[in-house]
Amino acid sequence: MDNIKETVLEVILSILPITVVITILQFTLVWLPLEMFLQFLIGVLMVGIGLILFLLGVNIGLLPVGEMIGSALSKTKMVWLIVFFGFLLGLVVTIAEPDVRVLASQVDQVSGGAIPRDILIIAVALGVGIFVAIAMLRIIFNINIIYILAVGYSLVFLLAAFTPSHFVPISFDSGGVTTGPLTVPFILSLGVGVVTVMKGKTSTSDGFGLVALASIGPILSVLILGVIYG
Repeated sequence: MDNIKETVLEVILSILPITVVITILQFTLVWLPLEMFLQFLIGVLMVGIGLILFLLGVNIGLLPVGEMIGSALSKTKMVWLIVFFGFLLGLVVTIAEPDVRVLASQVDQVSGGAIPRDILIIAVALGVGIFVAIAMLRIIFNINIIYILAVGYSLVFLLAAFTPSHFVPISFDSGGVTTGPLTVPFILSLGVGVVTVMKGKTSTSDGFGLVALASIGPILSVLILGVIYG
């Protein structure tokens, strides 16, 4: 019950500022049609209810399951299994990510179908999956994250030089949308679960950085897509 109250309060405090600002603008400068303003208020209510249910679902289901999967995989002591399921889970959770689908739909609409929605979703998901697998290898072999980030972003800027210019902003937006509300909790809890078993609870901070690595993958994959389509 306390968890529900905290979640409800958190959501109210999150959406209240934007609601107040838009309401002030409505009655001072903007003066939207009454019907549109009422639609906004109904939308705020629906978003609030959705966020409450979503956050409760994350806390009850996604976080514990992600951590337990990471722990169970680590107990097998099989590197290939940990890496493979890291890739697979990164792939499927990104396909389910709402932010990715919104971006893909917008790009498909703006480009007139030149960049197909499904192709972009698959490219982004593959990028996340590959870099989650690399993140698992980093944890297992204790590789410094700075080296991987340096190599990853060096490749990003190298590929950007050979990619059509309109693909570059799309690629960086693709990296941003993978830090959405579905992908981040699951990937973080997966990393913490792996580290807890392999290195002990005192080293759980090593499980962080997965999101930073995972966001590089979509940028690279969309840039490669740009080279292909370009």
